[in-house]
Order: sequence, then structure tokens, then C-alpha cells
Amino acid sequence: MVCTGCWSLATDGQTIDARGLKCPLPVLKLEKRLAEVVSGTAITVLATDPMAKIDIPLHCRRNGHDCAADEADGALRFVVTKGS
Repeated sequence: MVCTGCWSLATDGQTIDARGLKCPLPVLKLEKRLAEVVSGTAITVLATDPMAKIDIPLHCRRNGHDCAADEADGALRFVVTKGS
């Protein structure tokens, strides 16, 4: 695991590194991962496209998932918990 500042950039199966990808690709990657996990699983998405700030939370609201977001070093970080 690589640690830079307050972020843990783990490359485990529950982290999606979508930095450098334009929307809708971060949302599509999240949607695919959510289909593979059970309810209650937390998935971290790292993104740099400013539209992700709108698209990922909107996708979560529409599909019943919880979403927490923050930003540091020019990247957005979303922690999405799959709903039931």
C-alpha cells in the first residue's frame, strides 16, 4: 500500500482508480463493480474529471447507494456503500 498524505491509495479490489478518465467512464466502472459485490460493501473511487462530482453522487442517489466525497491534491475521492 502506498500512502500519500491523508489518502491511502490501496490497489485492493474495492478501489477504482479512474483518475484521468472522462465521465461517464468513472460511473460505468463503479456500476460494474457494484454489480459484483454484496450490499454494505464500500468501494472507493478516485477521479479527476470535475463532472464526477455531479455524476457519481447522482448515480448513487438514483440507485440507493450511500456516497461520501472529498477532494485533495486535485483528485476527487468517493466512498460508495452499496445499498440493498
